[in-house]
Order: sequence, then C-alpha cells, then structure tokens
Amino acid sequence: MKADTNVHDDLNRMLNRARRNTLGDLLARTRDRMPEKFALAYGTQRLNYAELDDLVNQTAHAFLDDGMQKGDMITVMSKNSLDFVVVNFALARVGAVMIPINYMLTGEDVAYILEHAEVSGFVASEEYAGVLDKSAGRLDIKFRYLMDAIGTYDGDLAAWTALSEARDGHPVDFVDADLNDDDLAHVLYTSGTESRPKGVMLSHKSLISEYVSSIVDGNMAAEDVAIHALPLYHSAQLHVFLGPSVYVGSSGIVLGAASPELILKTIEEEGATQLFAPPTVWIALLRNPDFDKRDLSTLEKCYYGAAIMPREILKELAERLPNAKYWNFYGQTEVAPLATALQPHDQLRKLGSAGVPTLNVQTKIVDEQDKEVERGEIGEIVHRTPHTMKGYLHDPEKTAEAFRDGWFHSGDLGVMDEEGYVTIIDRKKDMINTGGVNVSSREVEETIYQLDGVSEVAIIGIPDAYWIEAVTAIIVPKEGTRLSGDRVMEFCQERLSKFKVPKYVDFADELPKNPSGKILKRSLRDQYEHLAGK
Repeated sequence: MKADTNVHDDLNRMLNRARRNTLGDLLARTRDRMPEKFALAYGTQRLNYAELDDLVNQTAHAFLDDGMQKGDMITVMSKNSLDFVVVNFALARVGAVMIPINYMLTGEDVAYILEHAEVSGFVASEEYAGVLDKSAGRLDIKFRYLMDAIGTYDGDLAAWTALSEARDGHPVDFVDADLNDDDLAHVLYTSGTESRPKGVMLSHKSLISEYVSSIVDGNMAAEDVAIHALPLYHSAQLHVFLGPSVYVGSSGIVLGAASPELILKTIEEEGATQLFAPPTVWIALLRNPDFDKRDLSTLEKCYYGAAIMPREILKELAERLPNAKYWNFYGQTEVAPLATALQPHDQLRKLGSAGVPTLNVQTKIVDEQDKEVERGEIGEIVHRTPHTMKGYLHDPEKTAEAFRDGWFHSGDLGVMDEEGYVTIIDRKKDMINTGGVNVSSREVEETIYQLDGVSEVAIIGIPDAYWIEAVTAIIVPKEGTRLSGDRVMEFCQERLSKFKVPKYVDFADELPKNPSGKILKRSLRDQYEHLAGK
C-alpha cells in the first residue's frame, strides 16, 4: 500500500509539473520562444529574454542557497529598477511571497505591514534599507539584500548583502521548486485610506488569469514597445502592463520616475508604441512644453486607469495624439487589478464609461441587500473572476464580508446600461452627503473640467454644521490663467442642480498625489476642513 501511495504521489507531482502555470514558468516560456528578443531596458542596462531569464535564475539560486524557502514573506522596497523586475520573477521561482511596499509610506505604516505579514526577508535599494531596519522591530529578519550600494545609508550595512554579489557565480539553470498554480505569489497592501491597510493575497493563478484578460482586452502584442513609468510596487503597472508585456514577449523600458519630460523623451528616442498612465499623469504630459516638441507619432496604444479620466481631458488627448487608440482599464487590487475595459471604438460612443467585463470577469450591480438591480439603476459593482484574491491576509472577517453571496464586492458605486457597459458613479467614500442628499464628486469634477483655464480639479466634502458636508472644489488653474471662485460657482450654477454647486472654491499650485498618480483626497479633506468655518 505504501509503495502504491508513493507511486501515486510521484505521478501527481509529474502531472502538476507538466501542467503548472506560475509566474516563473511564464518567463521561461517567453525565453524559449524568443531568447534574443529585446526584453527590458533601464538606464544604460539592456537585456534580451535569455539574459533576463539567466539573471532571474542566478538570483533565485542565491536565495535558495541562503536558505530561503517556499512561503517565506519577503518585502521589496525600491523605486523602479531592473532588479525590481528580476527579484519579482526570482521570488516566484523559489515560491517565496513578494510583498512590494509603497516607498512613500511612513515608518509607522511600514512597521505595521512588516509585522502583520510576518516578514522574514528584505530586498531594498539603499535609500530604503534604513526605513526597513528601523521598522523591523522584533521580527526575525533572515535575509537582507541590497539592490544598490551607493554609500548613502548611515546605518549598519554589514547585515546587508549586495544582490549583485549574492548571485554572482551562481548557475543559470532553471530553478524548479515544488509549486502549484494557486500557491500564494504576492501580498499587496491596499492604501488604507479609511483604516489600516489590508493585505491582498494573490496567487499565481489569480495573476496569470488577469494577465490573459489584460492581453486580450488591451490588444497587447509581441511587437509592442512599452514604457513602464509608474511605480512597480503598484498592481496597475506591475500586473496589468509589465507582467503581460513579459508574457507576450514585447519590449519594455522601465523608467525610474513618471517624469513628463522623461516619458516624452523616451517615447521619441525608443519609438515607444504603448504607454499607461493615470489621468493626473496624462494631464501633466499635455501641459508639458515638450509635448508638442517631441515626435510622439509611434505611440499607438494609450491606456488610462487607476482613477476616472475627465471627459474633457480625453477629448484633448484624442485631438493632440490623433494616431493613438485609447483604452480605459478599471479595477482594483483585489482583482489583480483589472475588471472591465472600454475599447478604442467605444471611447466616443460610451465616453466616461469603464467598459464591459474583461475576458475572465463576470460583473453585476447589486443593491444593499445584494440583489441585482435593473439596468440603469445605481448599485454596488461586484465581480466573479479567477483574477480575484485568495482573501485578506490574517483577516477572515473582512474576507467574508468582501465575498458575501459568492461575489467580490468592490465598494464602488456604478450603473450598467442595457448593453452591459459599466459607468463608475463614485467610490462609496467619495460620495458627499450634503444636506442629507448624496452628491457624486465625479459629476461635479466633470462639470468644472469644462471650464476654460482648469488644469486639474478635486471635489471633496468637508465637515459643515449646517450642510453635514459642504461640497468643496480645489482647482489647479492652467499656467497663465486667472480664475475666481465666483466664476467657478457661476459656471456650476448654470449646469448643476443647486445642491451640487460647490459651497467653497480654493486654488492650488498642485494637488497631492501618491506615486501611482491618485489624488489624495483624504489629505485634501484634512488640509481644507478649515474652510467650513469661514
């Protein structure tokens, strides 16, 4: 009987290995198809797919030789770099779990994530090594790898090993760990705008099924030359664009920052055909003087997401980049993160819509009792998809709440039309309760964007003794333009119901944003709550 059991186990292992589909397998297949194809560039570094795969294998061998095991929780804290990509795939080959951290978090937030995830290893650029050391507390950190060593860290670097030295001399043969498709690959922490951040658990299966949807619904191809400018710690850049780019075998240029000048220069110099950016970055590109000086004619595929694109900005983009096609990608971290897509041929016909569910997603709109509403009625957007997370780390109660009735509840309010197109009304938390009536911040923002001279606008609700929350507009004027609060209010009064018109208007040189380009409305609420006392 024991011999039969061993034979059965061996057979299962062989079957699993032959059928397995993990992030590490993904890169190996691309290497086999096109070893000499230009894969990634960062600064002066340029690798083909064979060289990229060799570097990943050497790094994975170094991790294993140092004692790293399947299931180890490893934090990665760095700005964009080639090593960020290499470590992503090397950890996947080992079976360790990657936890990328937003490098703009406070030390307190970093410490919370490290402790909550029970992290046992760090991979960091030198500028963030100190943050991790100071935030480690009583954790037993077994691995510390430094992506660069430029002599800026004033702490004890003796505990850190240079990643380049660690992998030097290690073999380049494939690291074949005992993994399954649904093993945990990444834990991504949400921004925690309303409470402590939650750890979103994504398996290899979740991510690769989402990559397939991104490729199909984003019309991605091996011929693309993609710019990866947004932070790779964020799921949008890492899992909607970089991962799928490697999957299909396209070429990518990783940028250290989403600088408008650098992005425009790179499009021209590399002949880039593909770019993803949130609306705030697209606006910054349009307003940059280099926009009309650079040759941007190769740019064919433009994607926006992470926040709602103002209609007026999309119209301007279409006018100034007439050869490009546009996609709207909507979703959130918990669905890895793509859920719906609006295709180029629908951009004008369904302007403002988030599109229809992508290939591997089923979506509906439900009321507060989780019953599907009629088409055209507002409710919460919910999904069923293999993209979906395995749950929130160490939080079965929040997981159960998010997956009630067998659907993932997004927390976004939306409406689905008769053709199945979803339009986002607002995040629940961004609905403003003014005088007992709900106002969508997005609707007011879309209106103000139609006013000449407006570069950016954010609508928030601030506490008010009479209104409960007062609708408030914070506006960044276009350079050389003068606007007044009275003009803004007059413009809104002509186009909006009286209760939706801002009670307060203020102007700013810029709006606070996180590295992924989202406007930090919580910061604005804190900054402008004093207006209600005027």
